[in-house]
Amino acid sequence: MIRWLWKWLKRLLVVDVLLLIALLSPVAYVEVACRGTPVIAEPYEPLLPEAWRRPEGRTLMTYPEWHIVHAYDDYAEVITEGDPHDFGYLNAVGGFWGSLCALSEASPPHGGFDWTTKQTIYVIGVSFTAELMLKAAYEETIGRFYTWRRGPEHSTLDDISARQARDYAEFLQQTPWYKWDFKADIAEQAAASEDTPRDNERRLALGLEFSAKSAYAGVIEQAVAGVGADALRLRMVVQATPEQVAGLEGVEIIETGPEGLVLETPRYRELTGLIKEMAARGVEFVEIAGNDDIMLTAVADAPLPGALYSRGRQGYGDTRSLVLMKVPALAGFLRDNAATVEHVHDY
Repeated sequence: MIRWLWKWLKRLLVVDVLLLIALLSPVAYVEVACRGTPVIAEPYEPLLPEAWRRPEGRTLMTYPEWHIVHAYDDYAEVITEGDPHDFGYLNAVGGFWGSLCALSEASPPHGGFDWTTKQTIYVIGVSFTAELMLKAAYEETIGRFYTWRRGPEHSTLDDISARQARDYAEFLQQTPWYKWDFKADIAEQAAASEDTPRDNERRLALGLEFSAKSAYAGVIEQAVAGVGADALRLRMVVQATPEQVAGLEGVEIIETGPEGLVLETPRYRELTGLIKEMAARGVEFVEIAGNDDIMLTAVADAPLPGALYSRGRQGYGDTRSLVLMKVPALAGFLRDNAATVEHVHDY
């Protein structure tokens, strides 16, 4: 008996090691194959004081986390009419590491990526990979069986879980994931279940997933409270009159200088809407967070010329492109492509 147990223990150990290698192999690939060519950055003297400057490379490094937000949105779009096994889990994982590779290659002229930031992105990427691979393993087997047993029509909890997924993806655009109320989702599913085999399966599978996320969210929230959350506002220099920025929610004029107005604005998703509105009003951007380069994502039928990276969106049938440009060119690009610009990546 002891020999038998030891044999299976060794087998499990080998499987664990292989899984760990598989999860870490994208990290090794990015480190080895995606370094980019070292170059000397063009000199730029920031206009804003040190306290309001952010490393330029962070406009690139904000995207990997947003890729996860986009992946949840794609997932919600797919399961609105389809089922979880219709979603391309490997595609979503490949998009994370593929975009990170392209961004890493593009980073040297923008200060590169500091190791602390890279570690955070790697942890997020490995966690995202593990989560989606576990979800794929379940949905492609047990989940697929219960959709076959259910038939072509969605069950009540299929529709509710699709709406919850969409609400969650929208929530992530402005708020950290760990603030989402996963327990409320579990309670809503329990109250709405019609006790069909598919509803019962969804309650069990999603209940376990959401319970694990809820517990992990509590840990992350405590950790963030210990180190402090990221800044919620930034400053920029624009060429505009006070009248052109009047009435913009959350925008404050700090001072007027020879280079233009110094504005303080919200960050994250709100910033994209504000920047679009300012460009439409004729505002020109001079500097944002002490930088003269910025990245944005745009969605169109085909990849945009000159994009750092492009990949198709699941469920939508179009393509997301990552575009890097000079801050002074941002307003003109937005005026010409306002409908396609999805998110302006701050620092």
